[in-house]
Amino acid sequence: MSLLKKVQDLAGTEPVQAALVLGSGLGHLAETVDGVSIPYDGLEGFPHAGVSGHNPKLVIGTLSGARVAILGGRAHYYESGDSGVMRPPLDLMRDLGAEILLLTNAAGSFRPDIPPGDLMLLSDHINFSGKNPLIGEQTDARFVNMTDAYDPALRAALTEAARAEGVVLKEGVYAWYSGPSFETPAEIRAIHRLGADAVGMSTVPEVILARFLGLRTAAISTITNMAAGMSDEAISHEHTKQMAPVGAAKLERVLRRYLATLASQ
Repeated sequence: MSLLKKVQDLAGTEPVQAALVLGSGLGHLAETVDGVSIPYDGLEGFPHAGVSGHNPKLVIGTLSGARVAILGGRAHYYESGDSGVMRPPLDLMRDLGAEILLLTNAAGSFRPDIPPGDLMLLSDHINFSGKNPLIGEQTDARFVNMTDAYDPALRAALTEAARAEGVVLKEGVYAWYSGPSFETPAEIRAIHRLGADAVGMSTVPEVILARFLGLRTAAISTITNMAAGMSDEAISHEHTKQMAPVGAAKLERVLRRYLATLASQ
């Protein structure tokens, strides 16, 4: 039995309107979906999302009136050294009918005007790691045009959803650092000079894969800390998990408002 048929046998064949990848602090959002929850370990080819703070389940159903497919956890490059580890889940999102992919993550900010607890809408990214999930792809489709990878119309819609919810949502450039160690202050200075506004350990390979698959993409970072050397706070994964829910509460409101608008179209 194909993976698609297995999932559709459980969740139905109605196409999903949007797919979401949930980062740290947002796992509970999947629990509010009226639908079906499928653990990753029951889905062939799905990764083992082994980072604490993630909930590795595929949830398909209705959220704020829209039919969605939610990936409750992601696998990161630093877990296995495979930058294409999220391709099977994203392949499935496309096969389920999604045309839109909304990504969320936790990130460290370089900008005093986007402090911990705030959100940043990604306008572009810098692949500071140099890794690419399409290495090894044999077709000419691997030469993906990454101009406007973060869809302008989706960004405008999310900005309007934030405005309607009274949530401040500034735009910025996200840099992907491989992890799992945090960046040094010297690395942060280098990344900042290259033009980044925040740094994190995910999202960029997923955006590359999504554009390869023909999905429209948008992404929002929950800022959990100032980047290394920019404040006196001690940076750790525990700190990230503690701070993520602060911004995630705002992000949930934005996502729900956007999905309600999408459902009405």
